[in-house]
Amino acid sequence: MAIDIEERAAALGIDLSQVNWDSIKLPQGDDFGIQSDDEDLREEEAEFENEFGNIVVVDNLPQVLPEKFDKLETVIRKIYSQMGVIKENGFWMPVDQKTGKSLGYCFIEFNTPQEAELGLEKTHGYRLDKAHLFAVNLFEGFEKYMKVPDEWRHPEMQPYKPMENLQHWLTDAKARDQFVIRAGQDTEVLWNDARQLKPDLAHKRIFWTDSYVQWSPLGTYLATIHRQGAAVWGGASAFERLTRYVHPQVKLIDFSPGEKFIVTYSSHEPSNPRDTHRVVLNIFDTRTGKVKREFKGSADELSVGGTGGLTGISWPIFKWAGGRDDKYFARIGKNVVSVYETETFTLIDKKSIKVENVVDFSWSPTDSILALFVPELGNQPAKVSLYQIPSKVEIRQKNLFSVSDCKMYWQSHGEYLAVKVDRYTKTKKSTYTGFELFRIKERDIPIEVLELENKNDKIIAFAWEPKGHRFAVIHGDNPRPDISFYSMKTSHHTSRVSKLTTLKTKQANALYWSPSGRYIILAGLKGFNGQLEFFNVDELETMGTAEHFMCTDIEWDPTGRYVATVVTSVHEMENGFNIWSFSGKLLYRIMKDHFFQFQWRPRPPSLLSPEKEEEIAKTLKTYSKKYEAEDQDVSFLLSEQDREKRRLLKEEWESWLHQWNQSHEAERLERERLRGGEASDEEEEYEAKEIEYEEVIDVKEEVVSFDFDQ
Repeated sequence: MAIDIEERAAALGIDLSQVNWDSIKLPQGDDFGIQSDDEDLREEEAEFENEFGNIVVVDNLPQVLPEKFDKLETVIRKIYSQMGVIKENGFWMPVDQKTGKSLGYCFIEFNTPQEAELGLEKTHGYRLDKAHLFAVNLFEGFEKYMKVPDEWRHPEMQPYKPMENLQHWLTDAKARDQFVIRAGQDTEVLWNDARQLKPDLAHKRIFWTDSYVQWSPLGTYLATIHRQGAAVWGGASAFERLTRYVHPQVKLIDFSPGEKFIVTYSSHEPSNPRDTHRVVLNIFDTRTGKVKREFKGSADELSVGGTGGLTGISWPIFKWAGGRDDKYFARIGKNVVSVYETETFTLIDKKSIKVENVVDFSWSPTDSILALFVPELGNQPAKVSLYQIPSKVEIRQKNLFSVSDCKMYWQSHGEYLAVKVDRYTKTKKSTYTGFELFRIKERDIPIEVLELENKNDKIIAFAWEPKGHRFAVIHGDNPRPDISFYSMKTSHHTSRVSKLTTLKTKQANALYWSPSGRYIILAGLKGFNGQLEFFNVDELETMGTAEHFMCTDIEWDPTGRYVATVVTSVHEMENGFNIWSFSGKLLYRIMKDHFFQFQWRPRPPSLLSPEKEEEIAKTLKTYSKKYEAEDQDVSFLLSEQDREKRRLLKEEWESWLHQWNQSHEAERLERERLRGGEASDEEEEYEAKEIEYEEVIDVKEEVVSFDFDQ
């Protein structure tokens, strides 16, 4: 450390020998009066970091005499060596000094706390024989219980503190939306002030998170990730930390749809290289920060299934049932789907749904309906099944044959489910794609089959219209595929899918519907270098085209009025974001070096009834006069600002021109001298002549030999 100080002092030109060290007074405390944001954990929350976290206490062992010590120790070591590496001298079984018998419990010290936690999880309640059922605890837990006072004390009443209004941002007088960005070390929350054609800073922090930030589904909280765990922030005046969730080395988080719970995930390397990573999942109460349920296990135990039939851990591991009640969540396992209810955080009916070879599942966005996909196995066809929860009753099933792959897409209101099915041809040398369309809200859940006109077309993208009955499909071969629009309703057949139109040869590979429906962006990302087409599906016409070079992400704001296109740091150049109107007009552009993240703040659903919303839509013109007047005032203000900007530029130009004229006049005599007394600066009054001048640079004589025989 002394070398660092000397080098730093030399760089700053400071002579350390002249410094009076006694005159320097530091604040008291190990932190010198500067409290770290990560050091205010309650004492009991930090206890997991003590030196006893890798020790377990195993109770309810047989009480044996010394001659049977070795046999009992061998049995116990055999059981617990499967959980991890037991340290040398890491086994101790106390004995009764009078009788010489063991006391019926032992201490086992593992290499890591994760191995101790696994030993607790796997062996608590383990039956050694008819008379002995293991009772296992972490040693650190005993310290906690020893601190409980002998006498009960009445808790002190804390003075009431009014809570922050966590929905205050919704009361913005200009009805603006917020978004969060991360660039370099900075995290900023900004208002989208589209009228002023610029963002308006709401809050900014440096080193606010260690990795990324995430809004909760209803926009109430902003979550940050830290070495010790996660935290959520919110409030009216500023973003204050509301709750902290202790989970060391947390990597990922996920909220329940109604924001009642937050799930945290971490992965830990095993002490034995041949073992898989240890995975820890905690489910916290969002408001209180209390752990509601903890899941621990190896990565292998959580690697069953995955999106599209692929194996491997797929985040989120737990998927939540639709709606804002947060009643159920589920995860996939080997030949089972485990569904939990949040009242007790246990399995419904204490057992999982057994489904042979299940590889994928998804919830309806609005109801407690579970869709499962099972691929073909031997002579058994593939199938998609719908289960009603909590009854676990299968309400619909569709068998599928010659299936290569399958992917499920729910419409946002849960009215329709589209299943994209890739099938093998008869020769098994190629595949073609079709769709199975489930009408969830109709009686008996009818299913329609949709096949493209050209079965060999590759499906590049699929997207439902939010809150609507239409969907879009990009199909064909690059670089110019086709885009088709379909409707689940027509004027003559309300229960039959029909094609609305096909747009030929478009430079697009991604679809982004407006949250309010009707409008869609046909985007060409990656190889298409950010081609954008803003399309009105009601009128089936293009509203505008544009380009955001190297665009990596596109996000609509919650209202569907504005859309952001983003270039993140995956590209070294052009980092930043553009804000557009829904029709494709560029409103403003912000460039940011090392740009990592852009995310709009979600809005909760409207509190108005559908009838009230319909009434407002019909009488919108009565409100429009007010907003048109406000827009006119803003436009006038912007015009005034533009005029003021032009005036300042003109004054700057005139000032520079005046200075140049003064300099020109001051050099007049020197110019006359250089011109041999000619006073005029006009070039037309002079005649240009070319004069040739020759100068001998060098003269050299050299004798050259000549051969006369040649």
